[in-house]
Amino acid sequence: MSKVLVVYHSGYGHTKVVAEHVAQGAEAQLVAISADGEITEAEWAALNDADAIIFGTPTYMGNVSWQFKKFADATSKIWFTRGWQDKVFGGFTNSASPNGDKQVTLITLQTLASQHGGVWVSLGIPPSNTLEATGDDPNNLGGSVGLLARAPANAGVDGVQKGDLLTAERYGRRVADIAARLKA
Repeated sequence: MSKVLVVYHSGYGHTKVVAEHVAQGAEAQLVAISADGEITEAEWAALNDADAIIFGTPTYMGNVSWQFKKFADATSKIWFTRGWQDKVFGGFTNSASPNGDKQVTLITLQTLASQHGGVWVSLGIPPSNTLEATGDDPNNLGGSVGLLARAPANAGVDGVQKGDLLTAERYGRRVADIAARLKA
């Protein structure tokens, strides 16, 4: 069994819902980045102790939220000591648009993990890209680097597509399984 943490920022609650489903799949602890871009010292310690970290952030203006960026910049203290070297990482993002430049956000998360010397876990789920596919199907947005999720801008937190939540659970489980295999 591996220790997995999901560290995320959510501006309007949609990304929190996705984070909860990722955590459910990974049997992971959630760490919420505050509206000021902060986490507690205890949460930093838990991240340092984790076998795997899954990053989550909404995509705002084609990249991570400023709160997530503040968290990411604060990890430079860990980078100096190589404290997250060889840790397993994954990532997800949510936005209102089907594309919304979410891929840029995932590449930002993957780059952060790589700078720390981590091992990135891809989504590993083929896209649902047939004529019959709907938002209820897994990986209906066709991601591969990590998890893509969508909630329309005028939808409440229950507006995240069912297929994205199913994909979130599967992705969380994949990251946890890979971390457990690498730990063994």
